[in-house]
Amino acid sequence: MIDLKLLRENPDRYRVGAEHKGIAVDIDVVLELDAKRRAMLSDEEKLRAEQKRLGKETGVEIGRLNGMLKKASDADRPGIEAQLRELKDRPVQLKQRIAKLDESGRAIEVELRNLLLEIPLPPDADVPLGASEEDNVQVGDWHPDRFDPAKSFEENRGFEARSHIELGAALGLFEFERSVKIAGTRSYTLTGDGMRLHQAVLRFGFDYMVNEIGFTAMSVPVIVREACMEGTGFFPGGRDQAYHVPETQRGAGHDLFLTGTGEVGLMAYHQGEILDAARLPLRYTTVSTCFRREAGAAGKDTAGLYRIHQFDKVEQVVICEADDQVSQQWHKQMIGYVETLLRRLELPYRIMQCCTGDLGPKNASMIDLECWMPSRGETGPDGRPAGAYGETHSASRLADFQCRRLALRYRVEGGKPVVCHSLNNTVVASPRILIPIIEMYQNEDGSITIPTALRPYMNGDERIG
Repeated sequence: MIDLKLLRENPDRYRVGAEHKGIAVDIDVVLELDAKRRAMLSDEEKLRAEQKRLGKETGVEIGRLNGMLKKASDADRPGIEAQLRELKDRPVQLKQRIAKLDESGRAIEVELRNLLLEIPLPPDADVPLGASEEDNVQVGDWHPDRFDPAKSFEENRGFEARSHIELGAALGLFEFERSVKIAGTRSYTLTGDGMRLHQAVLRFGFDYMVNEIGFTAMSVPVIVREACMEGTGFFPGGRDQAYHVPETQRGAGHDLFLTGTGEVGLMAYHQGEILDAARLPLRYTTVSTCFRREAGAAGKDTAGLYRIHQFDKVEQVVICEADDQVSQQWHKQMIGYVETLLRRLELPYRIMQCCTGDLGPKNASMIDLECWMPSRGETGPDGRPAGAYGETHSASRLADFQCRRLALRYRVEGGKPVVCHSLNNTVVASPRILIPIIEMYQNEDGSITIPTALRPYMNGDERIG
């Protein structure tokens, strides 16, 4: 959620930011509602002040008039009684006016909050303008000496590449047909060494973040209340991507939702808290199962392990002080952790600065890391793909957007609470990461060499098949 005070001070920043992100919002309506609500609050304060003053003065005056009434003649009595009625009615009328203002104000607050939830965080100044991922800008790349993505797989390795689907079927690494019978499209079952490799790469990423980098290991819920999805910025815009568990239909007090990333639980863990500034930064990592409906992805990557409904992910989250330079530095560090992992796996990758139209509502900046996958890309005359990069990681800097929604703040000793900044980044998501591992480490005889970094997690095995 954006800062309403900053919106008042510089509405054009938010107008332009929303336009650049391709998100339709009406800033003028928000400002009008805000002004109306503030005017109503001012009126309500004045009425309450008058109510307080009357409370002090009326008792004395009523006592005086009651005394007069006892001694009054029949001619004077009606006038005194009228004054008494007026005095007694004024507090009642004030109370009714205050209640009406309060009711109207609450209705405006609900409408205003719903509109504020729709306003995206403006992108950082250095984010390139663009409409979609097609306009993202490459800012770096890396590949091991033994493989150059500028050349074909066959030129690099001396034989024609098989896809992970072909290799998986031949080696019994995963299965799709039975899985579709179990759960429908975009479902899979990892089997044998496929499951072992999946667990190995997750443990490899998790151990690196905990043992080498020093992040705190966490296990958080993956089925959460709506407030957590809204607080982390996945609702209202991404509601169609989440699996909904309608618990209220069964008599519960709230519905639940399956999370698409461990980030939701990690961020919501401290919702509503005021942290001691000395505790910052908080650095958390988790391994969790993630669920995404992939709404709007009909026809995209329907085969294989690239775009699926359920997967496992090691996620990293940082909650830090409200300083753009500090959070920008954390953004670079978190990307650096992932680069280290990919280099240890010796997987070619490139770094993409996401353009404004690809940021989504909650990100000030987002960097994607994409691994080279021989089975992706345009199909050549021989009917086989030429190879292409595919997203495997996404690193987001959210400034105070999430923390403001979550009411997550910190306090420097003697100071007022300040809204924290937050960041997140994929450490490793599997089975998608298995695509480049399997395809890049395949051998001409159909076997797969296990990356050196994963062998300790595979009982020392060097090869599959």
